[in-house]
Amino acid sequence: MSTEENPAAAPRSLAEALRGRDDVSLAALLRSRPDLITPVPTDLTQLATRAGTRASVIRALERLDRFTLQTAQALAIAPDPATYAELLGLMAGDDGDPAVSAALPHALGTLRAQALVWGGDDRLRLVRTARELLAPSPQHPSPTGLGPTVREAGAGISPGRVQEILATAGLPSTHDSVSALNALAGLFDDPEQMSALLDQAPSESVEVLERLVWGPPYGQVTADPAPRLRWLLDRGLLLPTAPGTVVLPREVALRLRAGRAHRTTEPVPPPVEAAAAHRPQLVDATAAGQAYTALATVEELLKDWHEGGPAVLRAGGLSVRDLKRTAVALDVPEPVAAFWVELAYAAGLLASDGEADERYAATPAYDEWREGPAGERWARLATAWLAATRTPGLVGERDAKDRTLSALGPGLDRSAAPEVRHRVLALLAGLPEGAAPDAGSLLARLSWERPPRADRTGGGAPSPYARRTPAQPAEGTRGVAARAGGSGAPGYPADGAGGAGGEEDLRSRLARWTLAEAEMLGVTGRGALSSHGRALIGAPPAPRHADTRTEPAGPGDKLPVHHRQTPVPPALSPAEQATAAAAAGRLLDPLLPEPLDHVLLQADLTAVAPGPLERPLADMLGVLADVESKGGATVYRFTPASVRRALDAGQSAADLHAFLTAHSRTPVPQPLAYLIDDVARRHGHLRVGAASSYVRCDDDAVLNEILADKRAAGLGLRRLAPTVLAARTDPAALLEGLRAMGFAPAAESAEGDVLIARADAYRTPPRTPPEPVPDGPPVPDDTLLAAAIRAVRAGDLASTAPRRPVAGAADTAPGELPRTTAAETLAGLQAAVLTNDTLWIGYVNAEGGASQRVIAPIRVEGGFVTAYDHTADEVRTYPLHRITGVAELGE
Repeated sequence: MSTEENPAAAPRSLAEALRGRDDVSLAALLRSRPDLITPVPTDLTQLATRAGTRASVIRALERLDRFTLQTAQALAIAPDPATYAELLGLMAGDDGDPAVSAALPHALGTLRAQALVWGGDDRLRLVRTARELLAPSPQHPSPTGLGPTVREAGAGISPGRVQEILATAGLPSTHDSVSALNALAGLFDDPEQMSALLDQAPSESVEVLERLVWGPPYGQVTADPAPRLRWLLDRGLLLPTAPGTVVLPREVALRLRAGRAHRTTEPVPPPVEAAAAHRPQLVDATAAGQAYTALATVEELLKDWHEGGPAVLRAGGLSVRDLKRTAVALDVPEPVAAFWVELAYAAGLLASDGEADERYAATPAYDEWREGPAGERWARLATAWLAATRTPGLVGERDAKDRTLSALGPGLDRSAAPEVRHRVLALLAGLPEGAAPDAGSLLARLSWERPPRADRTGGGAPSPYARRTPAQPAEGTRGVAARAGGSGAPGYPADGAGGAGGEEDLRSRLARWTLAEAEMLGVTGRGALSSHGRALIGAPPAPRHADTRTEPAGPGDKLPVHHRQTPVPPALSPAEQATAAAAAGRLLDPLLPEPLDHVLLQADLTAVAPGPLERPLADMLGVLADVESKGGATVYRFTPASVRRALDAGQSAADLHAFLTAHSRTPVPQPLAYLIDDVARRHGHLRVGAASSYVRCDDDAVLNEILADKRAAGLGLRRLAPTVLAARTDPAALLEGLRAMGFAPAAESAEGDVLIARADAYRTPPRTPPEPVPDGPPVPDDTLLAAAIRAVRAGDLASTAPRRPVAGAADTAPGELPRTTAAETLAGLQAAVLTNDTLWIGYVNAEGGASQRVIAPIRVEGGFVTAYDHTADEVRTYPLHRITGVAELGE
């Protein structure tokens, strides 16, 4: 039995409670609250102090589920200390609730494990900082809707007025206000006396109480209250807290609520319901198709940016115009285009080049990624998506400074995103195989696991009593009006977005975005988690649904899923995630279509690819033709411009004929052959160089035609010779201008050779993927936890060991280093060597860090002491000049 459960060894402080824990319990605490060991505390007293700081308590409260949080809120309004029976009464009410009674021990155990509550069941104490955050106050009402106690609310009432309230309530007078308020509180706590008092109340007064009982408990009155209010004020059922303001005392509200601290308790998490059921094979096939589309979309995006993508905005990110252009190129809506751009960036396939004229382009890692197996490439995208803190759904919204958030720009990181994504997929993994979730029940479950800020600090769902009384008060008075509470307890930070909604809104939106993004990425199919998606998060195989239908259920056909669902898998470590991703890729590979080595050429200058093409064929066909439509089959169209593009890339007409003949299952149509020959015959007839630039042609009639064309006015052309024209524009602009006029010029070098514009891609220097923004300190691994616990216990041993000061040394306060002179230090160490005693020493290391140690000196020589260090559990040698002092340990 722990000291927290043994009344004979009841702890007097949180530090003593922590001191009574074993290493497993301490490890669980540090794992759930990693900020407590950043840095590692010197002893358990410092650990307890850090566990009670405002920032640490807020972080711990934010990670409680709704029922555990309700338990903490009940303790905040309970007596300090409280008994388990008192806490159970506040949670279950006078009538009791079996579900609450069954769930309360686990919730209380969670609060104890996280050092938010300490003490045995007979003396439960909420950490002082948590009580300050959760207890009700006029500025920040409690989520319970309760107000201050009679003693707190009546502290400012005059002694004479207190005695008048006692007399009106039928209680004997007392000698002072304190005893009078105690007597009034005792009246409200007594069920029989309280019932008798309320039986005498006018119905209008009871109606006022009913309007305030579930909160907010504050109301406003005029200087001359109506009779129904006067009746309540005279008996202390309403107490004034400020001029024109009254409050319903906590004891009165609890008695009217039948002892319940909360209007509704939620001891059991809401189940995730299945909205539809599909055949698992259909789910996997659909998800595999989406996965293939995801790979093709990322490749198409980066192929579009091969020669250097859009420019980087001065503030960072992609401009709205470039995002729209990218969306058109990918044939998707702009929010979807932002998702694909951010996904490629998170996977390290896309980055800025860092040049003076900074642009986005593919990274060298993209070339390596393209050559890998399809399943492995998908696993890299899915893993990057799971771990990314960047949130594409925020693109287009505004930040706290009213600046538009842009794709690839700053301000998109949300540290909660990875945790929400994993929780959504993990809850999907808890459903039967092939079951798609009901979004509403999924969001309700997530909200129970991490309640919104309003549920933690007040300002949640308004009470139906939080409104003015409908009846008009008597003339010259104003009825009780519920006063709106604050938006949250101080110190509870809102989300850093500053954009749409606070933290609770963001988490809900993150969940919705996760469902949509998982579908686009192929992690889910038809809303249900696929087999490779299940492997991606390390989830065990799902149970088959009892319903054996093979057809999907209708949207309104909800299949009940009870609490006996598959256990939700925990988050994976980086090594485990890599293993899971590899397994997911292996599961996906057989589901993806095999690439084809042929197309079907048609007489209308199109080619149909009936499936995915092998990479060399797809790359060459992408140069030779333009994509006209996508889908299960891709349609390519041959145009003069696309054929010229292939010729510019170094291909000849004979090469193109041979390529089409080798890869077409149908004969090459005559119109396509004529098109290639006609463009090849004209290709290179004009030559463009630098003069700034020039045009030369053996046929001066062609040059005359160019000079006479009005569209050439912007090129700044002038004749240098019968066969040469000079231009003010650069060669690239001149090439584009002439091509726009219908000519097919070719660029040439300074030596007069034709320049071949090969389709070599532009790449950025090597880049690393963006690092996720952590949500607080990382969870320590087992090795670090063991070392930290050992160090804390060692420091605690040194700081709490009983000791006797060396004669003549100054008294040392607890926690301070012993101080003795050099001679006294040397004499004490030498005496301990002779008597085999253990000493307490103060030691300052080379970096100036001070610590306390318990040692058993073995020998002292050469300015050093060799001793067995009990705090480190090993033999060490210490320079004498770094020892600040010694003291003998007590018995």
